[in-house]
Amino acid sequence: MSITPDPDFSGLEGGEEQAAEEAIQELVNWYNTQLLAERRAPVPDEERIEELKAAREAALADAVQLATADPEEAGRVAAVYAARLKALKES
Repeated sequence: MSITPDPDFSGLEGGEEQAAEEAIQELVNWYNTQLLAERRAPVPDEERIEELKAAREAALADAVQLATADPEEAGRVAAVYAARLKALKES
């Protein structure tokens, strides 16, 4: 499973924006926790660190795009990020 989020979330605004922002932030927090654990490992996996950093940056970029998204797209973003976080936590 790829840890990199899909980057196509243009056009978000409205009531769903908050849910999308929260879902993205939860995923960013997960990436931060994983990065910290990997960096503290006796033998850090540099490839995994780079993957986590790239995925975190992509999520943060998506958060910026929420300012111009419509409510339908915001709902989709929230669902995508919530599902991705659930899958990552279960893996």
